Amino acid sequence: MISETLVVALLRAQFPAWAALPVRPLELDGSDNRTFRLGEEMSVRLPSADAYTAQVYKEHRWLPVLAAELALPIPELLALGEPSALFARPWSVRRWLPGDPVTEERVEDFPRLARDLARFLVELQSVQADGGPLPGRDNFFRGGPLTVYEAEARDAIARLASSIDVGRAKRTLDAAVDAGWGRPPVWLHGDMTPSNLLAVNGALSGVIDFGCCAVGDPACDLVIAWTTFTGKSREAFRSETGLDEGTWARARAWALWKALVTLVRGSTYAEDARTRFGWPRSAADVVDQVLSDGA
Repeated sequence: MISETLVVALLRAQFPAWAALPVRPLELDGSDNRTFRLGEEMSVRLPSADAYTAQVYKEHRWLPVLAAELALPIPELLALGEPSALFARPWSVRRWLPGDPVTEERVEDFPRLARDLARFLVELQSVQADGGPLPGRDNFFRGGPLTVYEAEARDAIARLASSIDVGRAKRTLDAAVDAGWGRPPVWLHGDMTPSNLLAVNGALSGVIDFGCCAVGDPACDLVIAWTTFTGKSREAFRSETGLDEGTWARARAWALWKALVTLVRGSTYAEDARTRFGWPRSAADVVDQVLSDGA
Protein backbone atom coordinates (compact mmCIF):
# COMPACT_ATOMS: atom_id res chain seq x y z
CA MET A 1 0.00 0.00 0.00
CA ILE A 2 1.30 3.45 -0.96
CA SER A 3 0.97 5.65 2.11
CA GLU A 4 2.63 8.46 4.05
CA THR A 5 4.39 5.81 6.14
CA LEU A 6 5.92 4.27 3.03
CA VAL A 7 7.06 7.66 1.74
CA VAL A 8 8.79 8.47 5.01
CA ALA A 9 10.51 5.07 5.01
CA LEU A 10 11.71 5.57 1.44
CA LEU A 11 13.07 9.01 2.25
CA ARG A 12 14.90 7.72 5.31
CA ALA A 13 16.50 4.97 3.22
CA GLN A 14 17.49 7.00 0.15
CA PHE A 15 17.23 10.73 0.92
CA PRO A 16 17.59 11.11 4.69
CA ALA A 17 18.09 14.88 4.51
CA TRP A 18 14.38 15.21 3.62
CA ALA A 19 13.00 12.47 5.89
CA ALA A 20 12.05 14.82 8.73
CA LEU A 21 9.83 17.01 6.55
CA PRO A 22 6.06 16.57 6.92
CA VAL A 23 4.38 14.29 4.36
CA ARG A 24 0.71 14.58 3.47
CA PRO A 25 -1.45 13.22 0.62
CA LEU A 26 -3.06 15.47 -1.97
CA GLU A 27 -6.76 16.17 -1.70
CA LEU A 28 -7.21 15.32 -5.41
CA ASP A 29 -4.85 12.68 -6.73
CA GLY A 30 -4.60 10.61 -9.90
CA SER A 31 -4.82 6.87 -10.34
CA ASP A 32 -1.63 6.23 -12.33
CA ASN A 33 0.53 7.80 -9.63
CA ARG A 34 0.19 8.73 -5.97
CA THR A 35 1.55 12.13 -5.04
CA PHE A 36 2.36 13.46 -1.57
CA ARG A 37 3.31 16.95 -0.47
CA LEU A 38 6.78 16.99 1.10
CA GLY A 39 7.22 20.03 3.29
CA GLU A 40 6.23 23.25 1.54
CA GLU A 41 8.61 23.15 -1.42
CA MET A 42 8.56 19.57 -2.70
CA SER A 43 6.43 16.55 -3.57
CA VAL A 44 6.98 12.80 -3.83
CA ARG A 45 5.42 10.86 -6.70
CA LEU A 46 5.12 7.07 -6.87
CA PRO A 47 3.65 4.98 -9.72
CA SER A 48 0.64 2.96 -8.60
CA ALA A 49 1.35 -0.01 -10.91
CA ASP A 50 4.20 -1.52 -12.91
CA ALA A 51 2.64 -0.23 -16.14
CA TYR A 52 3.61 3.30 -15.14
CA THR A 53 7.24 2.74 -14.12
CA ALA A 54 8.73 3.56 -17.55
CA GLN A 55 7.11 6.98 -17.29
CA VAL A 56 9.21 7.79 -14.22
CA TYR A 57 12.47 7.26 -16.08
CA LYS A 58 11.12 9.08 -19.15
CA GLU A 59 10.21 12.18 -17.16
CA HIS A 60 13.57 12.13 -15.39
CA ARG A 61 15.31 12.07 -18.79
CA TRP A 62 13.21 14.56 -20.73
CA LEU A 63 11.61 17.07 -18.34
CA PRO A 64 14.86 19.07 -17.98
CA VAL A 65 15.15 19.21 -21.78
CA LEU A 66 11.59 20.48 -22.18
CA ALA A 67 11.76 22.90 -19.25
CA ALA A 68 14.70 24.70 -20.85
CA GLU A 69 12.53 25.48 -23.92
CA LEU A 70 9.15 26.27 -22.36
CA ALA A 71 7.94 29.54 -20.88
CA LEU A 72 5.43 27.97 -18.47
CA PRO A 73 6.71 26.03 -15.47
CA ILE A 74 6.62 22.23 -15.67
CA PRO A 75 7.71 19.71 -13.00
CA GLU A 76 11.33 19.94 -11.89
CA LEU A 77 12.85 16.62 -10.83
CA LEU A 78 15.06 16.91 -7.74
CA ALA A 79 15.84 13.24 -7.17
CA LEU A 80 15.13 9.81 -8.61
CA GLY A 81 14.28 7.11 -6.10
CA GLU A 82 15.46 3.63 -7.02
CA PRO A 83 13.44 0.40 -6.68
CA SER A 84 14.11 -1.38 -3.40
CA ALA A 85 12.75 -3.94 -0.98
CA LEU A 86 10.48 -1.21 0.40
CA PHE A 87 9.02 -0.27 -2.98
CA ALA A 88 9.78 -2.23 -6.14
CA ARG A 89 9.31 0.68 -8.58
CA PRO A 90 11.24 3.88 -9.29
CA TRP A 91 9.83 7.08 -7.79
CA SER A 92 10.70 10.75 -7.76
CA VAL A 93 11.06 13.85 -5.63
CA ARG A 94 9.99 17.07 -7.33
CA ARG A 95 9.85 20.75 -6.66
CA TRP A 96 6.32 21.80 -5.76
CA LEU A 97 4.63 23.95 -8.41
CA PRO A 98 2.27 26.64 -7.07
CA GLY A 99 -1.30 26.71 -8.32
CA ASP A 100 -4.49 24.69 -8.20
CA PRO A 101 -5.94 22.37 -10.85
CA VAL A 102 -8.07 24.23 -13.37
CA THR A 103 -11.81 24.21 -12.68
CA GLU A 104 -14.71 26.34 -13.85
CA GLU A 105 -14.86 27.89 -10.38
CA ARG A 106 -11.19 28.94 -10.45
CA VAL A 107 -11.08 30.33 -13.99
CA GLU A 108 -13.37 33.17 -15.05
CA ASP A 109 -11.87 33.81 -18.49
CA PHE A 110 -11.83 30.47 -20.30
CA PRO A 111 -11.07 31.97 -23.74
CA ARG A 112 -7.90 33.44 -22.25
CA LEU A 113 -6.99 30.10 -20.68
CA ALA A 114 -7.64 28.40 -24.03
CA ARG A 115 -5.35 30.80 -25.87
CA ASP A 116 -2.60 30.45 -23.26
CA LEU A 117 -2.82 26.66 -23.38
CA ALA A 118 -2.74 26.64 -27.18
CA ARG A 119 0.39 28.80 -27.11
CA PHE A 120 1.98 26.36 -24.68
CA LEU A 121 1.23 23.45 -27.01
CA VAL A 122 2.59 25.31 -30.03
CA GLU A 123 5.75 26.04 -28.05
CA LEU A 124 5.99 22.40 -26.96
CA GLN A 125 5.62 21.24 -30.56
CA SER A 126 8.49 23.51 -31.59
CA VAL A 127 11.01 21.85 -29.25
CA GLN A 128 13.60 19.73 -31.09
CA ALA A 129 12.08 16.26 -31.27
CA ASP A 130 15.06 14.22 -32.52
CA GLY A 131 15.66 11.25 -30.25
CA GLY A 132 12.52 11.85 -28.21
CA PRO A 133 10.41 8.98 -26.86
CA LEU A 134 8.09 7.37 -29.38
CA PRO A 135 4.46 6.44 -28.68
CA GLY A 136 4.06 2.97 -27.24
CA ARG A 137 2.65 0.93 -24.39
CA ASP A 138 4.23 3.15 -21.73
CA ASN A 139 2.11 6.14 -22.86
CA PHE A 140 -0.86 4.12 -24.18
CA PHE A 141 0.08 5.02 -27.77
CA ARG A 142 -0.74 8.72 -27.38
CA GLY A 143 0.77 10.42 -30.42
CA GLY A 144 0.48 7.25 -32.48
CA PRO A 145 -2.27 6.30 -34.94
CA LEU A 146 -5.78 6.10 -33.54
CA THR A 147 -6.16 2.76 -35.34
CA VAL A 148 -4.77 1.22 -32.12
CA TYR A 149 -8.15 1.97 -30.52
CA GLU A 150 -10.37 1.91 -33.61
CA ALA A 151 -11.89 -1.52 -32.91
CA GLU A 152 -12.62 -0.58 -29.30
CA ALA A 153 -14.25 2.68 -30.42
CA ARG A 154 -16.43 0.94 -33.01
CA ASP A 155 -17.47 -1.67 -30.47
CA ALA A 156 -18.45 1.12 -28.06
CA ILE A 157 -20.53 2.78 -30.79
CA ALA A 158 -22.39 -0.49 -31.32
CA ARG A 159 -22.99 -0.90 -27.57
CA LEU A 160 -24.31 2.65 -27.24
CA ALA A 161 -26.34 2.64 -30.46
CA SER A 162 -29.59 3.45 -28.66
CA SER A 163 -28.23 6.65 -27.12
CA ILE A 164 -25.90 8.22 -29.71
CA ASP A 165 -25.95 9.22 -33.38
CA VAL A 166 -24.31 6.11 -34.80
CA GLY A 167 -23.92 7.45 -38.33
CA ARG A 168 -22.20 10.63 -37.20
CA ALA A 169 -19.98 8.70 -34.78
CA LYS A 170 -18.84 6.31 -37.52
CA ARG A 171 -18.14 9.22 -39.88
CA THR A 172 -16.04 10.86 -37.18
CA LEU A 173 -13.89 7.74 -36.88
CA ASP A 174 -13.69 7.29 -40.67
CA ALA A 175 -12.48 10.88 -41.11
CA ALA A 176 -9.74 10.32 -38.53
CA VAL A 177 -8.52 7.10 -40.12
CA ASP A 178 -8.37 8.81 -43.52
CA ALA A 179 -6.36 11.80 -42.22
CA GLY A 180 -2.84 10.80 -41.19
CA TRP A 181 -0.29 13.18 -39.65
CA GLY A 182 2.22 12.74 -42.46
CA ARG A 183 4.78 15.15 -40.98
CA PRO A 184 7.90 14.84 -38.83
CA PRO A 185 6.99 13.95 -35.22
CA VAL A 186 6.59 16.76 -32.69
CA TRP A 187 6.48 16.82 -28.91
CA LEU A 188 3.10 16.21 -27.28
CA HIS A 189 2.01 16.16 -23.65
CA GLY A 190 -0.28 13.14 -24.02
CA ASP A 191 -2.69 13.84 -21.14
CA MET A 192 -4.23 17.27 -21.64
CA THR A 193 -6.88 17.40 -18.92
CA PRO A 194 -7.82 20.22 -16.53
CA SER A 195 -6.41 18.24 -13.60
CA ASN A 196 -2.96 18.54 -15.22
CA LEU A 197 -3.24 22.30 -15.68
CA LEU A 198 -2.44 24.66 -12.81
CA ALA A 199 -3.92 28.12 -12.35
CA VAL A 200 -3.01 31.05 -10.12
CA ASN A 201 -5.52 33.91 -9.87
CA GLY A 202 -7.47 32.37 -12.74
CA ALA A 203 -4.55 32.30 -15.17
CA LEU A 204 -2.65 29.28 -16.47
CA SER A 205 0.47 28.98 -14.32
CA GLY A 206 1.92 25.54 -15.05
CA VAL A 207 1.46 22.15 -16.70
CA ILE A 208 2.13 18.88 -14.88
CA ASP A 209 2.17 15.09 -15.44
CA PHE A 210 4.27 14.44 -18.55
CA GLY A 211 4.26 10.67 -18.07
CA CYS A 212 2.45 10.19 -21.40
CA CYS A 213 4.61 12.63 -23.35
CA ALA A 214 6.08 11.49 -26.66
CA VAL A 215 7.09 12.70 -30.09
CA GLY A 216 4.49 11.98 -32.73
CA ASP A 217 1.08 13.25 -33.87
CA PRO A 218 -0.16 16.08 -31.58
CA ALA A 219 -3.87 15.42 -32.26
CA CYS A 220 -4.44 13.74 -28.88
CA ASP A 221 -3.48 16.98 -27.11
CA LEU A 222 -6.50 18.71 -28.68
CA VAL A 223 -9.09 16.52 -26.93
CA ILE A 224 -9.47 19.22 -24.28
CA ALA A 225 -11.29 21.30 -26.92
CA TRP A 226 -14.39 19.17 -26.25
CA THR A 227 -13.87 17.85 -22.73
CA THR A 228 -13.34 21.32 -21.28
CA PHE A 229 -13.75 24.17 -23.76
CA THR A 230 -16.92 25.25 -25.53
CA GLY A 231 -18.13 28.15 -27.64
CA LYS A 232 -15.69 31.08 -27.60
CA SER A 233 -13.04 29.20 -25.63
CA ARG A 234 -13.03 26.32 -28.14
CA GLU A 235 -12.81 28.78 -31.02
CA ALA A 236 -9.92 30.59 -29.34
CA PHE A 237 -8.08 27.32 -28.70
CA ARG A 238 -8.51 26.12 -32.26
CA SER A 239 -7.49 29.44 -33.79
CA GLU A 240 -4.35 29.75 -31.66
CA THR A 241 -3.09 26.22 -32.34
CA GLY A 242 -3.04 26.84 -36.09
CA LEU A 243 -3.32 23.11 -36.90
CA ASP A 244 -4.90 21.71 -40.05
CA GLU A 245 -8.33 20.15 -40.44
CA GLY A 246 -6.90 16.64 -40.66
CA THR A 247 -5.34 17.02 -37.22
CA TRP A 248 -8.65 18.27 -35.84
CA ALA A 249 -10.44 15.31 -37.42
CA ARG A 250 -8.11 12.94 -35.58
CA ALA A 251 -8.54 14.94 -32.39
CA ARG A 252 -12.33 14.56 -32.58
CA ALA A 253 -11.89 10.81 -32.86
CA TRP A 254 -9.53 10.70 -29.87
CA ALA A 255 -12.10 12.62 -27.81
CA LEU A 256 -14.95 10.44 -29.05
CA TRP A 257 -13.08 7.20 -28.24
CA LYS A 258 -12.22 8.41 -24.72
CA ALA A 259 -15.78 9.48 -23.94
CA LEU A 260 -17.37 6.37 -25.47
CA VAL A 261 -15.24 3.86 -23.58
CA THR A 262 -15.85 5.84 -20.39
CA LEU A 263 -19.60 5.49 -20.92
CA VAL A 264 -19.36 1.78 -21.75
CA ARG A 265 -17.58 1.11 -18.45
CA GLY A 266 -20.60 2.36 -16.54
CA SER A 267 -21.81 5.27 -14.46
CA THR A 268 -19.55 4.61 -11.47
CA TYR A 269 -16.40 4.60 -13.62
CA ALA A 270 -17.65 7.59 -15.62
CA GLU A 271 -18.14 9.71 -12.50
CA ASP A 272 -14.79 8.61 -11.06
CA ALA A 273 -13.10 9.35 -14.39
CA ARG A 274 -14.72 12.77 -14.58
CA THR A 275 -13.31 13.61 -11.16
CA ARG A 276 -9.81 12.36 -11.98
CA PHE A 277 -9.69 13.99 -15.42
CA GLY A 278 -11.17 17.21 -14.13
CA TRP A 279 -13.70 17.31 -16.97
CA PRO A 280 -16.36 19.97 -16.25
CA ARG A 281 -18.91 17.92 -18.21
CA SER A 282 -20.02 14.31 -18.37
CA ALA A 283 -18.74 11.76 -20.87
CA ALA A 284 -22.18 11.75 -22.51
CA ASP A 285 -21.95 15.52 -22.99
CA VAL A 286 -18.45 15.15 -24.44
CA VAL A 287 -19.84 12.72 -27.03
CA ASP A 288 -22.57 15.22 -27.91
CA GLN A 289 -20.02 18.04 -28.14
CA VAL A 290 -17.78 16.04 -30.49
CA LEU A 291 -20.59 14.83 -32.73
CA SER A 292 -22.24 18.25 -33.01
CA ASP A 293 -18.87 19.72 -33.97
CA GLY A 294 -17.76 16.91 -36.29
CA ALA A 295 -18.54 15.05 -39.46
